Amino acid sequence: MNIKEASSITGVSADTIRYYERIGLIMPIDRMSGIRKFNERNINQINFAKSMRAAGLSIETLKDYVTLVFEDDPTTIPARKHILDEAINTLNEKVKEVTDASNYLQWKIDNYDSHMVPSEKNL
Repeated sequence: MNIKEASSITGVSADTIRYYERIGLIMPIDRMSGIRKFNERNINQINFAKSMRAAGLSIETLKDYVTLVFEDDPTTIPARKHILDEAINTLNEKVKEVTDASNYLQWKIDNYDSHMVPSEKNL
């Protein structure tokens, strides 16, 4: 499949796919007459990068992780797990912040007449 099809399947823009390939987040794509020909492994790598980015991993952190994975060296497993542990901790902190903000707004809605209306007069 070509880059347009890969983009459609993964929901990742063609420009982003090219960028991911250029910086090493995904392995180099085979080419035929200069046109990228994507296989299942390439699609899996794009989807993985997309998921990790959605989880909040920075490009730099994801690149470090993928570099370790592509080495295919079992001795890198602790380092890979450490990267994922740090990522989940950061994500959980963000979830807590959003949950706290959501709860605060819900309290304001629930107490709008008794709290917000009088407070708004002072704004």
